[in-house]
Amino acid sequence: MPTSQSPRKTPVNAVWLPICLMASVSSANVYAQTAVGIPLQEGQPSGPSEAQRVALELEETSISASADASRDGLVPEYEGGQVARGGRVGILGNKDYMETPFTSTSYTNQLIQDQQARSVADILQNDPSVRIARGFGNFQELYVMRGFPLFSDDIAYNGLYGLLPRQYVASEFIERVEVFRGANAFLNGAAPGGTGIGGAINILPKRAPNEPLTRLTVGAENRGFGTAAVDVARRFGEGDQFGVRLNAAKREGETAVEDQDRTLEMFALGLDYQGERLRLSADIGHQYHFIDNPQPSVTPVGGIPSAPDARDNYAQDWTYSKEKQTFGTFRAEYDLSDSVTTWAAAGMRKGEEKNVLANPSSTASGVTTASRFDNYREETVTTGEVGVRFNLQTGPVSHQWVVSGAMYDIKDRNAWQGNFTDPIVGNLYDPFDTAQPGILVPGNGSMSDPEITARTHTQSLAIADTLGFFDDQLLVTLGARRQGLDVTEYDYNTGDRTSQYKRYETTPVAGVVYQLDEQFSVYANYIEGLTKGDTAGATTTLPDGSTAPILNSGESLAPYVAKQTEVGLKYDGGAVGGSLAVFETKKPVGIVEDQVFKDGGEQRNRGIELSVFGEPVGGVRLLGGLTLLDAELTKTQNGENDGNRPIGVPKTQANIGGEWDVPGVEGLTLTSRVIYTSRQQADNANDLEISSWTRLDVGARYGFKVDERDVTLRARLDNVTGRDYWASVGGYPGANYLVLGAPRTLSVSASVDF
Repeated sequence: MPTSQSPRKTPVNAVWLPICLMASVSSANVYAQTAVGIPLQEGQPSGPSEAQRVALELEETSISASADASRDGLVPEYEGGQVARGGRVGILGNKDYMETPFTSTSYTNQLIQDQQARSVADILQNDPSVRIARGFGNFQELYVMRGFPLFSDDIAYNGLYGLLPRQYVASEFIERVEVFRGANAFLNGAAPGGTGIGGAINILPKRAPNEPLTRLTVGAENRGFGTAAVDVARRFGEGDQFGVRLNAAKREGETAVEDQDRTLEMFALGLDYQGERLRLSADIGHQYHFIDNPQPSVTPVGGIPSAPDARDNYAQDWTYSKEKQTFGTFRAEYDLSDSVTTWAAAGMRKGEEKNVLANPSSTASGVTTASRFDNYREETVTTGEVGVRFNLQTGPVSHQWVVSGAMYDIKDRNAWQGNFTDPIVGNLYDPFDTAQPGILVPGNGSMSDPEITARTHTQSLAIADTLGFFDDQLLVTLGARRQGLDVTEYDYNTGDRTSQYKRYETTPVAGVVYQLDEQFSVYANYIEGLTKGDTAGATTTLPDGSTAPILNSGESLAPYVAKQTEVGLKYDGGAVGGSLAVFETKKPVGIVEDQVFKDGGEQRNRGIELSVFGEPVGGVRLLGGLTLLDAELTKTQNGENDGNRPIGVPKTQANIGGEWDVPGVEGLTLTSRVIYTSRQQADNANDLEISSWTRLDVGARYGFKVDERDVTLRARLDNVTGRDYWASVGGYPGANYLVLGAPRTLSVSASVDF
């Protein structure tokens, strides 16, 4: 049975040096770095024998420092290097994909570099279970997983929620992107932003590899958008126990959308210590992101307008989005014995955003109206986790126990102002600028010093045991998490508390995976998702089209518990791997009956997922898959939309990417990717829908040496055909805004390792 990592063990000065697979080094350097764990015995020689030296000289080993201070370190890459053999499975820790009763994919830094990915969304364009959307009224990246939204607020950084920049995460922060498919409240805790029913995303930070690294990358896109990045890493101390890695980048210029300018500045400092029993890591990061004249989303009115030319910009020239985020995190892991490991982690983020927006509504003919809306937001996040994992044997049954406690706290300070009286009239197909309207609705908080308007606090305790039978050929995971959700809202101007919501739920998990042989595993799971309940609005629309007040306006419902069942098959052929999953998820939603907001609605998503990855033939790599979704509104207000499809959930999603190392031209690789998304409904009545779309991306890279320095040139053309299309509908519950697909974009870059 494959394992998450099975390092060879070599004594090195009685110090345990945790390492794992990543970059090839020569055998002359391997002896002091090959693996973890056996201290010198009395009288044992401190160096290798002649036979050992000969064996080492004939062998190369790939190694890297741990990204998360864990004993096993990074899960090794799969054949082809685009994905890893597994990744973090919540509190269960790092697992090989064949050993878990769930499905996930971990995208590597090599793929991120080779595809010149700029953000998490660019990386997830490779995933057939994920589609990219946008936050409600802003420019936040949003990921739709198995037909349910995941806000970028709700992605994790090294296992902790809420630490990364809220709207956009630059790829320079990222070592790997781990995509977990399906409900995960037990494994990760409830996502504090109220999403995550369809899956979870965990970002792994960069760590210093075992070889010194100094890399400079410069790049450009059409219309002159430019980027420069530096990546420097060193290890030092006895046995290279200490590691430092610094990443810094700046991007600036006009994007492929006319007059849309973007500026991004970031830096990240990662530190780690790899001791005999103690492992430590810490990160400090900062990001500034500014978009001038950002192309906005469009809300349809009465019909779906044809997608305009994606290169044109129908934004008003006085609109912008600005964000500054600073965060830090610390993690420690200590081996109490060979079978007992404890860990603790903590983090904090402070951020601020300011937006001046005018997102239009559009008729089917493209005539638009918009209103000015300004908002200012400050956030302070603190989060932490402690836990212990231990192994034991009871007769023929092995046990992997884990106990974990976690907390999360966020304070939101918000203010907004606008003008909803003087409409801004325009046209999607003939955009023009209009003078900025003055503010007519002031006083909803101070735009320079806002009050606390919301606070969310969560805490939880989880316990699980993975039982192994028949020499771990059969693994059964059982566990539960008790979680509390405490949400308080305050008045924008006075700071007085207006509502409070405090509820507790217990979410169980049961999973089984059976290794049929060395190539096939079958699995099944029952797991639940957990989100805070919705809050009643002020008004509702009656059957005759008129509006009426909601009698319990401001009241919050109990937490929503989504229930998921899943079965699947996994394959590991050595050169090619993959998985096939069949799942069903039922999620409650709030409805209004007799002008009262209450429980009673339900959305049911069923689906089949197929994923494939690896290098089936030397020099040919494949990555992709297929997702078929049967999503249905099973319980709706007055039964009006029962049986209809939810907004923004396509029936079919397909991705296939390929790479080909050109024979006879050493270092040259050609790449391509096709993304297909079927039609999406744009209202719950299913009267409006957007068309299916297909996107073709192609690229090439060429690696060579100049004065013994590695140089890599890369070029990529996204949306080769230049198709104009609506890429997504909504993302925020109940909303149906349209997001335009990106225009044809050429990206080129050059990386030099000094």
